[in-house]
This record gives sequence, structure tokens and C-alpha cells, in this order.
Amino acid sequence: MENFTNSKTLDGFSVKLWRGESMVLIGMDVDYPEPDFVGFSIEVQSPGSNGFQPLRNRLAFTYPQSNALEAVDGYRNYPSTQAPFQKFRWIHFPYNPVSGDYIYRVTRQHMNNDRSLRPGTSVTLDILLGNKTYDGFLDIGFTRNYASSQAYADKYDNNTVIIPSDPSQGLDFKKVDNDVYEWLGFKTYKLITDFLNDVIADDTLELDLFAYDLNEPDIVTMLERIGPRLRAIIDNSGSHKPDDSAESIAANRLVISAGADRVHRMHFSNLQHNKVLIAKSNGSAERVLFGSTNFSFRGLYIQANNALVFQSRDVAALFEEIFELAFAGADKFKKQPVASQWQVVNAADYPAVHFCFSPHSSADLSLNPVGAAIDQASSAVLFCIAFLNQATSGAVREAVDRLQAKSVFSYGISDKAGGLQVTKPDGSVGIVDFEYLAAKAPEPFKSEWSGGEGIHEHHKFVVTDFNLPTAKVFTGSSNLSISGEQGNGDNLVMIEDSRVAAVYAIEALRIFDHLEFRTKMKSANENKNHSALTLGLPTSISNKPAWFEKFYIKGSQLEKDRLLFSH
Repeated sequence: MENFTNSKTLDGFSVKLWRGESMVLIGMDVDYPEPDFVGFSIEVQSPGSNGFQPLRNRLAFTYPQSNALEAVDGYRNYPSTQAPFQKFRWIHFPYNPVSGDYIYRVTRQHMNNDRSLRPGTSVTLDILLGNKTYDGFLDIGFTRNYASSQAYADKYDNNTVIIPSDPSQGLDFKKVDNDVYEWLGFKTYKLITDFLNDVIADDTLELDLFAYDLNEPDIVTMLERIGPRLRAIIDNSGSHKPDDSAESIAANRLVISAGADRVHRMHFSNLQHNKVLIAKSNGSAERVLFGSTNFSFRGLYIQANNALVFQSRDVAALFEEIFELAFAGADKFKKQPVASQWQVVNAADYPAVHFCFSPHSSADLSLNPVGAAIDQASSAVLFCIAFLNQATSGAVREAVDRLQAKSVFSYGISDKAGGLQVTKPDGSVGIVDFEYLAAKAPEPFKSEWSGGEGIHEHHKFVVTDFNLPTAKVFTGSSNLSISGEQGNGDNLVMIEDSRVAAVYAIEALRIFDHLEFRTKMKSANENKNHSALTLGLPTSISNKPAWFEKFYIKGSQLEKDRLLFSH
């Protein structure tokens, strides 16, 4: 197994690369930054390319137009060799990611008194990207969650008609004719469509489906093409129950293609909340896809979501067992052994994985291990829990509340933050919720689309001590709440592995940074502070504190951030 990190230190300058899913985290640190230090330039040589290309920055020290507030267009105009990044970490998304070695050259940049830049120490490192998380066992994917972003504004001009305004109309919605869905769905889109296409192409395979939201027309069409090789369980709670709901219409279509006895509508005492695909050969489960991603417009193209594909008969068999139980009816599910204890799968050369399936009689069964991992973390906790603010009690919510009062490094995301303690003891923000740059975006940034009505941050995962041998990840469809664990059909997996933990940690950082910036900009707008955003100059020129000073405050979250990802 290839390394998922690569690091080097030269003359007090440390750089560390971390492999993500179609992205790379670049952590940087300087032992003793000089007064004229103005940031880092980052250049990349992609697989098959002839040389290095600089990553680009939206910000610059000055803008060439006389009126920056009106003239800066918001695109990434400035190569970081001229406009260095004034952050101690950066996440690189290759524009068209391909599998292979990516080589990064990171250089300290300094500013002379005449404001010209002078390159300093440079470090060059490479890392393999675009491969499966664990080839032959596990692959993980994320949606892009960038409909409300500068990238979407740049690439698609804030097109607001890519999803239906009414979810029940999804199956009749005419999708736009470009690559926007593949772009927004990112690797999760590929995992789901590849999984379905594999079953369609091989008539010896069968598919068992758990669906909650189901209004993506291409997915329903693919399911129809599987014909009588499909069995489906589709939720019929709440808004999914009416005859004109997308879920009811999809179920009726699948009855025609698969057969009435192969399509069941049901829910547990609350929801049938699993989102699962199980591929079977000769009646035996071989592969399974699951996670937080609903098979819907919002699930794939608007929300932050994840999906996992296990190419493991043992893992797939567990999901097939719960499918068979649910297919027979929800009444006795809680009393079954598979719902009353954690299930473990140990595969040679791969990390141990533990599964917990709900509903069960007590939420403590599934939630206590998550809360304990948060409480016991000594290095870092990163999480994205969609409905955290709604869970006023329970092992996970209570552990997060305790975490916010500790100095342990943590960043968290909830779709809404009302009722949550969002700051850490040093006053820094530790939890963010959904925000977007509305009509009065500060230049050089553009206004962004809200992404429509509904949930945006839909992940459900917790990462503890990602950089230590004791790293853990908890994820799945579970909302990590008492009501969900006792009333919903759901799944939760714990993976004890640093490689997988790093993948989810990078995803948490990506979303946290995106939302924290927008939260700050909203505050600036409320205070009517609309000045252009520029890079910081050395104190000798600006007579202001250096841009990096706040990262060197002893014991602060920012100091921990600087050190944690660069060493």
C-alpha cells in the first residue's frame, strides 16, 4: 500500500502532503518567519504534464484597476508565485483529476522594500492521487457541495435551474445539458453511476436497493434497466407517502420493470433512512455502497455528502442481512441480533471495520462509542453532523458540548448552529453552519447562489485523532441522534485507520474553511465593511501586524492548526 502522506523539512520550513479523495491537503510551517515573509507559492506538476504550473489566488497585494471594488472579477487571476497564499495549509483540487503522481513545489515568498517578491526556501514533494482508498477493499467519495461557491459562480454563472424547485417533480425535471451534474456530484456521482452501470452490464448480477429520497431521474431510469434483477425497499414516511411523491412514482415505475413482489414500500417507527446498493452474484452479496448520499437532486448536486463502496463479501453480507429483514417487515427488526450489537469485519491487510444497524432499543448501543471517542481524543476531532443542533441530548451531542469547552483542536460543521456553543476557549470559532456570499459579496468575490431551499451540510461523520495510530472514523446514514437510532432504519460504521481518517479530516477542513470564510464575510457585511480584500504587506510597509502573527499565539487553535497538518 502506497503512502498517504509525504513530508519534508528544510531550513526550518516544513511541508506535508496528505492524500484526499481527488484532492490534496498541503500543510506548511515556518519555524521562525522573517518580518518580510508574505506567504507561500504552490506549484504543481500533474501526471503527464511537462512542467510546473502555479496554483492561483483570488487575492493580490494590489489590483491593477483604479477601483478594485468594481474591477476585480472574482476569478482566480493571480498565480501564487506573484500572490502567495497567506495560510498555513491549502487544499488543491486538480481541475481534471487523473490517477498518478502529483509533484508539488512549495516556496516561501518574501517582499523587498520596493514591494517586489523574492523567493526563499523551496520544498518539492510528490504524492499518488486518483487511486482507490484501499484497492480491492474500499473506495470513498464525496459530493462537491459547491453549488454555493465561487467555483460554481465562475464555471456555471450561478445557474439556478439545475434542480427542481419542488422535490416531488424531480422525475419529470429536464436536466440541463452540460457537465454540471457530474461536476457537482464529484466522486460520489461516479461511485453510484459506476455501481449501477456494472449491474446493468452484467446480467448475472442482481441489485438490492434501500432508498430514502429518490427523485434523480437518471438513477431511476438505470434501476428500471436492471429489470427483474432488482429488489427495492423505498421509504413511505411523511412526504414520501403521497401518491404524487417522487418516491411513490419511482416505486410504481419499478413495479412495472421489476415486478410487484420485488418492490416494497415501508418505514420503521420513524424513517427507512438507509441509502444502500447491494450487488449480488448467484444469490450472494459481493459489493455494497452506502453512506449519507440520497439518490436525489439535492443529495448528489447540492449537499455535502459521502459514499463508501466496500468490495468485501463479509461487509456486503451484513447489509444483505438487514435488507432481508426489512424486506420481510419492520416489526421484529429491533430484536434481531444484527440490530442489538456491533458487527466486526476483519480482513487481512485491511483496516478493521465495525457496523451498527438501527433501529435498536437503546441509542446508547451506537452513540456511546462515538461519544467516548470524542471524549478520549488527545490530538484532534473533526466532524460534520447535519442535524447536530436538533439533538439536545445523547452521547454525541453531549460529547461535542464538552469538546467545545476543551483546548483539544477541533473543527465542526452543522447545517444550522442555533443552540450550539460555537466558540472554543481561546475565542476562535469551532463550529460553523451553512452560509453563502449573498448580494453584497466583498470584492474580489462574486455573489453566490443559495443552492435553494433545504439542507446543505448533510454529512454525518466524526473523525478523532486522524494523525495518530488510534485514528477512528464514524460515518454512514445515521444522524447520530437518539430519535434516529431508536426510530430509523440506518447504518453506522466505525473504521479504525489513519488513511481513511485523513480522507474524512480533509473533507471536514474543506467544508469548514469554505463556511467559516462566508460566516466572516456575512459579519463584515452586517457591519458595512465592504473594503476590498487584499493580501497583507510586511509590517515595515503597512504599519500593521504581520498576517502570520495570529498563527503563533501559544496554545491557540490557529497555532495547533499550523502545526497539526504540517508535521
